[in-house]
Amino acid sequence: MGTEGPPRTWNADGNDDGVEKTKEQKKIDEWLPITSSRNAKWWYSTFHNVTAMVGAGVLSLPYAMSNLGWGPGVAVLVLSWIVTLYTLWQMVEMHEMVPGKRFDRYHELGQHAFGEKLGLYIVVPQQLIVEVGTNIVYMVTGGHSLKKFHDIVCPSCKNIRLTYFIMIFASIHFVISHLPNFNSISGVSLAAAVMSLTYSTIAWTTSVAKGVQPDVQYGYKATTTSGTVFNFLNALGDVAFAYAGHNVVLEIQATIPSTPEKPSKKAMWKGVVVAYIIVALCYFPVALVGYWTFGNTVKDNILLSLEKPAWLIAMANMFVVIHVIGSYQIYAMPVFDMIETLLVKKLHFKPSFMLRFVARNVYVGLTMFIGITFPFFGGLLGFFGGFAFAPTTFFLPCVIWLVIYKPKKFGLSWWTNWICIVLGVLLTVISPIGGLRNIILQAKNYHFYS
Repeated sequence: MGTEGPPRTWNADGNDDGVEKTKEQKKIDEWLPITSSRNAKWWYSTFHNVTAMVGAGVLSLPYAMSNLGWGPGVAVLVLSWIVTLYTLWQMVEMHEMVPGKRFDRYHELGQHAFGEKLGLYIVVPQQLIVEVGTNIVYMVTGGHSLKKFHDIVCPSCKNIRLTYFIMIFASIHFVISHLPNFNSISGVSLAAAVMSLTYSTIAWTTSVAKGVQPDVQYGYKATTTSGTVFNFLNALGDVAFAYAGHNVVLEIQATIPSTPEKPSKKAMWKGVVVAYIIVALCYFPVALVGYWTFGNTVKDNILLSLEKPAWLIAMANMFVVIHVIGSYQIYAMPVFDMIETLLVKKLHFKPSFMLRFVARNVYVGLTMFIGITFPFFGGLLGFFGGFAFAPTTFFLPCVIWLVIYKPKKFGLSWWTNWICIVLGVLLTVISPIGGLRNIILQAKNYHFYS
């Protein structure tokens, strides 16, 4: 490939022994959350990927379908699933493309492809927008679901502001954010993955039990052409953003042990395939059955449309809360790694519990504050996320693949990658338009901290 160094040796953990490392550097690597533990099993990658992928946004897929229509909606759902599975496979393959070396972080892969500085400038801002943005959205989602649970269980109770529910949700993260690394949050992640499958199943089975509603209509909801177009673009973004797991996939793979006989990609790919089957079992029934039941009157959260039985919907909302607790941690861990790397390697702080305690609490507090200030952040993510979600998921892996492997021009690999790149670029350009319109509409009547 022209980019590989001299042959290297591997140790039992799958770490690179060919690169001379000082004791101090090894000590730092053993402290940082991504590289501190490499004893994960293949099924860890399954529930980490499910937790990362299946956000509470799955409940808005029927609403996205109502703005896309049957034909385009099904096509976008299926195409997104196939394209993102392909780009995820590429990332799993590229994790150890250089013998003896592991690209444990997305930006390290970017640096290998584009150079030390350019790789950082291309990957890190996009990855941070996705991860920090998703954490803020999960703050709001967790608060909303807690509020819904409270309102369903106790309809006669005094109304409590959303702000306080977001603070209650954040208080959980002020505690569990101090779990040191990916493997230490595997229990939280497993619970979250189970919950995502559970509330998705509740959503579509309850819809089936309810049956097709009287006077159901499958035409577009908007009465004007411009409204229909903007809604279509926004829905396109909603479906595309349902696949954001690529931003943490290398970091998850970094926790799996690797040797020349048993490279980590085998175990990781096994986990990814199982995860994607579970993703399909969550996404497709909810999107299709929800739209089939309610047509274009479906609300932006399918649980709001269902309403009854109240106890089941209350339970589903609590399952959403448990799921986004795990999802928040999955997306926060690479951010913690970046912050702690900066503090220890660049600013030369000594690795310590207090440093980690302060840094992580500040981050959780910041995401809580932004979530409280802008609880319509979902619209903001639709706008800003278009510049980061689509590239890091849909076409950046393909660009890196073309740069490094240089497949034969006009061959199958070349065509496949270029098709993914074109689709991804289109998505990056058009999906923020719908999000911007949503922000303008929501911000008109918004009062801070109301």
